[in-house]
Amino acid sequence: MTTPHIDPEYQASAIEPQIQKDWADRQVFKVADTVTQKHRYILSMFPYPSGKLHMGHVRNYTIGDVISRFYRLKGEAVLQPMGWDAFGLPAENAAIAHKVAPAQWTFENIAYMRDQLKRLGLSVDWDREFATCTPEYYHWEQWLFVQLYKKGLIYRKLSTVNWDPVDQTVLANEQVENGRGWRSGALVEKRDIPMYYFRITDYAQELLDDLDQLQAGWPQQVLTMQRNWIGRSQGMEIIFPSADPSRYADPITVYTTRGDTLMGASYVAVAAEHPLALQAAENNATLKAFIEECRMGSVAEADLATAEKKGMATGYFVEHPLTGAKLPVWIANYVLMSYGSGAVMAVPAHDERDFEFANKYQLPIQQVIDAQGAEDRPFDATVWQEWYGAKHGKLVHSAEFDGLDFDTAYSAILAKLEAKNLGNSKVQFRLRDWGVSRQRYWGCPIPMINCTQCGQVPVPEEQLPVILPTDVVPDGSGNPLNKMPEFYQTTCPSCGGEARRETDTLDTFVESSWYYARFASPDFQAGLVSAEAAQTWLPVNQYIGGVEHAILHLLYARFFHKLMRDEGVVQGNEPFSHLLTQGMVLADTYYREDANGKKTWFNPADIELTRDDKGRILKAVYREDGEEVVVGGQEKMSKSKNNGIDPQQIIDLYGADTARVFMMFAAPPDQSLEWSDAGVEGANRFLKRVWRMTYNFLSTGATQRDFDASKLSPAAQDLRRKTHQTIEKVSDDIERRFAFNTSIAALMELLNAINKFAAKTADDHAVSFEAIRSLLILLAPFAPHLSQVLLAELGLDLTTQQLPQVDPSALVSNTQTIVVQVNGKLRAKLEVAVDTDKDELIALAKALPEVQQFLTGATKKEIVVPNKLVNFVV
Repeated sequence: MTTPHIDPEYQASAIEPQIQKDWADRQVFKVADTVTQKHRYILSMFPYPSGKLHMGHVRNYTIGDVISRFYRLKGEAVLQPMGWDAFGLPAENAAIAHKVAPAQWTFENIAYMRDQLKRLGLSVDWDREFATCTPEYYHWEQWLFVQLYKKGLIYRKLSTVNWDPVDQTVLANEQVENGRGWRSGALVEKRDIPMYYFRITDYAQELLDDLDQLQAGWPQQVLTMQRNWIGRSQGMEIIFPSADPSRYADPITVYTTRGDTLMGASYVAVAAEHPLALQAAENNATLKAFIEECRMGSVAEADLATAEKKGMATGYFVEHPLTGAKLPVWIANYVLMSYGSGAVMAVPAHDERDFEFANKYQLPIQQVIDAQGAEDRPFDATVWQEWYGAKHGKLVHSAEFDGLDFDTAYSAILAKLEAKNLGNSKVQFRLRDWGVSRQRYWGCPIPMINCTQCGQVPVPEEQLPVILPTDVVPDGSGNPLNKMPEFYQTTCPSCGGEARRETDTLDTFVESSWYYARFASPDFQAGLVSAEAAQTWLPVNQYIGGVEHAILHLLYARFFHKLMRDEGVVQGNEPFSHLLTQGMVLADTYYREDANGKKTWFNPADIELTRDDKGRILKAVYREDGEEVVVGGQEKMSKSKNNGIDPQQIIDLYGADTARVFMMFAAPPDQSLEWSDAGVEGANRFLKRVWRMTYNFLSTGATQRDFDASKLSPAAQDLRRKTHQTIEKVSDDIERRFAFNTSIAALMELLNAINKFAAKTADDHAVSFEAIRSLLILLAPFAPHLSQVLLAELGLDLTTQQLPQVDPSALVSNTQTIVVQVNGKLRAKLEVAVDTDKDELIALAKALPEVQQFLTGATKKEIVVPNKLVNFVV
């Protein structure tokens, strides 16, 4: 009996810090900017430094780490970096609340979260770490901005925004609650302010087309979301001439994909900011007041779709381009100036919003699509959906176009409009140019200078970066940069006169749109990324993050990659060849509701549960007062529901390996994971069993040795077969399927097989050694600390181990199970050698007592299906 060097009981808190120190001391996960061996770039979406990790972080980064460690075991050089998405309004708001500088708050949080991430045991090259709020990073963002501005891919224009007059800042639509600022409570105003825009629409078709390159590596759901957001549509522009050019000369142009419904247009609706609307209101106080009311409303499409439809007639008319009929022009609150031309042709019988509006203001509703074969039936508002739902029915009430189907009618109407110079074919995208100006302090300064003589002038490259002051403590009353002449006072690079530096900062989506490239050479001082590093590591082989980022972040990153490609910085058309979107982490919720319907939510850690013998909750009690609470079911972990589980508590109690194994075992990565304390305990028990099994084996004193596989006992052959089946399955599950849960299940089965095997000979011990070594290496991506310690006891260094290779001969079974039937009914099973011939099979089957009792008469037929069954017909 040998006494192992390790403790007989698994103690994660004792081993994990030692292993993490060993990794750091040896720089195990460090890679160079350029490598010649086979390599792979695995990237999880970097975190915002909010102060502490949540379970979504743990899941995201564990998934990436499992994949990274797996490919290292395959002998590849793996780049797995980590950084911080460090700018943004949350830091500014927290700084206001705590009366500290956002920089101080941010870097304190980074220090704390870095320590938490390291305690998770991530195989990260920490030498590549950066925060996007440092000049070393945003210098090159500003450089690219200047290049794009010079090329005309960035422009400045007035934009209508939500303005909080108290906080003196622009608010996103979701920050406006019941018309008031979410923080100040002030009534929000609509203002037109100058903002910078990226011409992402110049790349709309390429962004759409290149999605085809991602079919094999991206989830179909995400590809569909991207296509819908870009929203390519084939339609026509239709010109409605003014019916009274002496009052308003300009025609109104609209874009529509349903030119076939033109004969059903009964009015034209324009946005409150449309030039015609503004002219009509010049001498009309009522119209002017309505326009101001519209300006106070939301600028979000989703809000407009559900808001009450309101409008006013302008008193102006346009001519129908085909019939010449006079159509009234209305101002409508559901039309946005920022979309298309700020005008729509209204066909109430076949558009939900137009229908609601026309009914409210008693405007004509003319059916022009025969959806139900009921062209002679009068229009009935109670069944208007029959007409609205008609996508491609035949035309009715459309004069010369009656009876035509969609394609024929569309082409005929377009041809007639083109002949009159009142229409043309046009491709349009739902995608709009990306407004990147933010009227706040904690962001990357926009590298532009405003000169009264020269207009907007980019900061010269040699003066970059424009450095953001970091010792500012904002008070919430607008952008503090506007109160800092030492920041904004400057001279114009063109004329040398007095000028004002731009005080707006960039949307933080800009920082997260190119960080993946910077990780390839984070210390490079001559550009965004070195050409050699970009050539080596890009595109990212595997990108991992939440599906909530499936549209904007991924779209902007794809756009930025194409911008950098066109500047000669990177190669290829796409930044991420493969994408994995992980599901949410769900946890139980508990609450109480007061008389006013307000709910108070309680953290699961503060609740004591009483369950029945089947584990169902009978009662939930808040420990502090002993009173019952309502069980609200499982929902996404969030601050609002107070149902977050602190990962630090799990690591402190069970260790990082347990947290990792539970996260990977509880659900497939793309599905929601239901938090379970029992599941965490189960993961911990599994690791304890692995530890105890290895300890017991080490106690035998057995070591690794060669053996003759052809001379093994049947039991040893069975264990070898199970070992190599597990190698094959786990390798496939991780590499091809990302089925981490079934990988761990297979390792649990192998553990059971090892424990059941009673080693009697030296060869038996050698087979056990092979099985244990394989188990620990395959477990290493999930539980790296435990695996490294136990492998070291076996005389092996995990950091130099290769993934076990499948021995095909070990998968071949020397025996087979034969089913024995009588008259087609199962009566027994035979375990026989693979090469047993037909006559011997029949004899062995007849000799079985459980079969003999049914062979009472003459046997009419003896059926043998090779390798499967014997059936006696009597």
